[in-house]
Amino acid sequence: MRTESSRARIAPFHVMDVWKAAAQRQRLHGDVITLAAGQPSTSAPAPVLAAARAALDSHLLGYTETLGIPALREAIAQYHSDESGVPVDADDVVVTTGSSGAFTLIFLAAFEAGDTVAVARPGYPAYRNTLAALGCRVLELDCGPDTRYQPTVAMLEALDRPPAGLIVASPANPTGTVIAADELAALAHWCTEHGTLLISDEIYHSIAFGDTVTASARAITDDAVVVGSVSKYFSMTGWRLGWMLVPRSLHRAVERLASNMTVCPPAISQIAAVEAFTAESRTELDSHVRRYAVNRDLLLAGLPRLGVTEVAPADGAFYVYAGIGHLTDDSTAWCADMLSRTGVALAPGIDFDTVHGSTTVRMCFAGATDEVETALNRLASGIMDR
Repeated sequence: MRTESSRARIAPFHVMDVWKAAAQRQRLHGDVITLAAGQPSTSAPAPVLAAARAALDSHLLGYTETLGIPALREAIAQYHSDESGVPVDADDVVVTTGSSGAFTLIFLAAFEAGDTVAVARPGYPAYRNTLAALGCRVLELDCGPDTRYQPTVAMLEALDRPPAGLIVASPANPTGTVIAADELAALAHWCTEHGTLLISDEIYHSIAFGDTVTASARAITDDAVVVGSVSKYFSMTGWRLGWMLVPRSLHRAVERLASNMTVCPPAISQIAAVEAFTAESRTELDSHVRRYAVNRDLLLAGLPRLGVTEVAPADGAFYVYAGIGHLTDDSTAWCADMLSRTGVALAPGIDFDTVHGSTTVRMCFAGATDEVETALNRLASGIMDR
């Protein structure tokens, strides 16, 4: 019997186990409120839905160009030009099957097996796990409250040798923290000077609160890879569509890999997503961000009632990342217990931090406001009853 390859022996994405348990609880009790899912609770914008319906009747929906249909690449380029303040050409855009597809392609195109790639800890687990599956050495930079959970040039300077790559996320998952423009520029310039490929995950751009400004690596350098997606701000997770702005030196390599691995991104998603960048869609999407802001404030005000006071600065995205060391030293078991006791699903920190994650938890506030209020009340009761 054939056994699994060594590449497959990576850590699971633990939050998927939470989703599975939450679905089972919902089938049995019908009372689940999920703060675990890292996705909006709303559908795609109305113009996107209308375009998808029209495409079913008017398009063949066959293969497209590997790098994406011209209309979508142009829309994405204009979006980045507007966001970054610098011109972006449609030829710089590579459309992918979700941002997950983008990361896999750029990892394969830019890194050899054995190369070292630096990531922040806590951080999105798929960076770490995908790199490991591809044979790269993952170097976790321990990022705590003193650096607002983001990597710094000082951390890079302290390394024995420059890494082949550095992944940054701003706003970040799970912390929601944002890298200030001057700090992002310092990281980008260090990477250029040391031959390190900077990969900037910007899929939560346009979801920021208060006076927070989300800077784009594209405004600093053409040498960085910028990753985007319709999943978060655009409320289109299941459409599986992402993109990259790719340096010209890696463009053909990415195209060769993509043509063999996926042929092209989903045709109907591409056609419909063109409408996501229109003024009508943006108005609808910005209304979601205003709701996220209300939900964020509710969580930040309500968590101290649970004794939860160690919270990362939730500058953007739709997460609160909090310390629960006063409640448990096993966040996975604690989250399972809270789901059983209260019907509230939470993401254990072990997914995001391989060292300190047993005492942290991530809460997503992208749902309805009344659900956030109810979840807080249930958690308070559940903790009191333990």
